[in-house]
Amino acid sequence: MAALARNAQPGGKTTPLDPMTTRSIPMQAAAQARIKDGDRCQVVGGTHAGKSGTVRDIHTSKTGAVTITVVQDSGVRFKTLAKNVTVERPGTAR
Repeated sequence: MAALARNAQPGGKTTPLDPMTTRSIPMQAAAQARIKDGDRCQVVGGTHAGKSGTVRDIHTSKTGAVTITVVQDSGVRFKTLAKNVTVERPGTAR
């Protein structure tokens, strides 16, 4: 647990690490920055590879994994990791 980690200080003193200031920004944050609610996306990896739909419910976990809910045109919903999707821009349909 990050809250239990100790940081050595001069004189042998230790202080708890503040997880909000010592945690690095995970790679998945870049994925979230390019995905917005309502974007059309194509799943390129994972269990749902080959499916496409509209992005809904973007969520970042404590560990930094970005998950999204994708709603297909048929109304079927599924969850996947943001790193497994590409955003379809208008005029670039496959």
